[in-house]
Amino acid sequence: MSNYTQTFEADTGKILNIVINSLYSERDIFLRELLSNASDAIQKRKFLGQTDPSILNIEADSIEIIVNKKKKIIEITDTGIGLNEAELAETLGTIAKSGTSAFLKEMEGEENSKDAAKTLIGQFGVGFYSAFMVADKVEVVSRKAGDTQCNSWESDGQSGFSISTSEEEQAAGTKIRLSLKKDAKEFADPDKIKGLIKKYSDHISFPINIKEADGEIEQVNSATAIWTKAASEISKEEYKEFYNSTFGAFDEPFATLHNKSEGTLEFTNLLFIPKTAPFDLFDPERKTKINLYINRVFISNDLEGVIPTWLRFIKGILDTTSLDLNVSREMVQNNPVLKKISKSLTKRVLSELKKRLKKDEEAYDAFWEQFGKVLKEGLYEDLENKDKIAEIIKVHSLKEDKLITLQSYIDSMVDGQDKIYVLTADTLAQAQSSPHLEGFKAKGIDVLLMTDPIDAFWTSQMRSFQEKNFLSISREKYDITKLGDVKDEDVEETKNADETYSPIIKECLGEMVEDVKASNNLVDSPVRLVAGEGGLDYNLERILKAQNPDFEGSKKILEINTNHDLIKKLPALPSETQKSLCRVLFEQARILDGEMPSDSLQFSKDLITIGLKLK
Repeated sequence: MSNYTQTFEADTGKILNIVINSLYSERDIFLRELLSNASDAIQKRKFLGQTDPSILNIEADSIEIIVNKKKKIIEITDTGIGLNEAELAETLGTIAKSGTSAFLKEMEGEENSKDAAKTLIGQFGVGFYSAFMVADKVEVVSRKAGDTQCNSWESDGQSGFSISTSEEEQAAGTKIRLSLKKDAKEFADPDKIKGLIKKYSDHISFPINIKEADGEIEQVNSATAIWTKAASEISKEEYKEFYNSTFGAFDEPFATLHNKSEGTLEFTNLLFIPKTAPFDLFDPERKTKINLYINRVFISNDLEGVIPTWLRFIKGILDTTSLDLNVSREMVQNNPVLKKISKSLTKRVLSELKKRLKKDEEAYDAFWEQFGKVLKEGLYEDLENKDKIAEIIKVHSLKEDKLITLQSYIDSMVDGQDKIYVLTADTLAQAQSSPHLEGFKAKGIDVLLMTDPIDAFWTSQMRSFQEKNFLSISREKYDITKLGDVKDEDVEETKNADETYSPIIKECLGEMVEDVKASNNLVDSPVRLVAGEGGLDYNLERILKAQNPDFEGSKKILEINTNHDLIKKLPALPSETQKSLCRVLFEQARILDGEMPSDSLQFSKDLITIGLKLK
């Protein structure tokens, strides 16, 4: 064979320049790329050897790395299929056969030209060229399995490449020799290379050995991946050990999901649902803890889109062959295949949680205490899965005084009930002492007590569950007179009394309230405050005010219990005492809703006045 040299075409040179200087975000990616190529070459040789046994390697397959710190040279040798002269020229000498001119022209002057380069170049499989990020000269010595001739490809990554017959004695496979740049001398450190192997290529199925200066050989990678085994072959203790060691966790998993999907989408997931929430669960900067692998090669552990944010507490492994192992992995989170896999993972997690809820409700309640707030984010963020999420949420029941599911609430509705009644408050104690509940307690109607700020939003957005609308008993109109133990004459008595007491209170309070009305929903308390038409209750207003200090709430409607002794005494009291008592009743209703008195000084004076007059 005659030696020859070939210059890069102009367009190819420009593309290669982008690869070297703009394409990858981290220089250490070069080792991941070269080791992945080496692994693929070995796999290809083993596969082709099934029909042509003569090309099989009679010794154990491996990848060997020699780091010469003094000369600043790295050599990576594999026992793979190898390349002949023509394949060296075609595989390493051609980046793109068409479209490069149009691509470069279109990119010129574009602000996002770097992103465009990543998107398009990823189609050409140029991982090998990442070597030029750290090397000013790359030599590839290769002998194809079944051939006797060894060839050498050499390039500086700028002008072109040369191919010649190599005099080196080499078994079938490929050796890549990198002459490191001055600013890349950090990679001439064996410990640095070992760290990169453990980070990116630990689970490649072939041994990756580093040959030390004294000739000693050390295998750096584990060459095993627990998730590639059948679930039946892995013990609970082995799962826990992997979970603890890989993710730095100290608890044991609440649930473990180990599944393999084949067909249109091929992937394996090993996911762990923790028992204990991490300290940074609600940190806006918190990243997902799913390690993404492509064919056992580590890609990233902080990609968005692998799993939804409302499942950000889940830790685990996703390994797929449905994504290309090339440069486009830097933008893999925008890949539609990953989005499909994410949907599948989400459904699996929801299915597992539903199964756990049915199997051991006490254990699930402990899990819910840790992660319930995060799961509820999905009720308004994930419209596709909100109904399935609603099946596994737990809410405190007034009637049962414990956490129940929405389905349990519906199953225990009284005859004629067609709404899911809810009350939001800052704390459970505040909710349980609220006057809004009195009518429901008297009639044996359950109310869901919600104390997370997020509850007011998801119930408003979701609106219903199993075709039963959510109704906030502190801000929406409702009529429960026909539910539970009903006395029709009570309704008429309340209506008549309303004409007696409401005008007095309304005149005393003036602009402090939107309106005053008699209510059938109070039993022990004299009054309560409810939101007016289209208004918000105090709990929701506090949430909005915390986000916007300039937010101003709306006036409320004061509902009165016409059977209460204080209300009955109003008409006989002097005018000033009437005003003091009405103001105190108004402020009392605010306090029971978690608010401070609107005028503390006046409230104090009114209490003294009433104490003296009613003594």
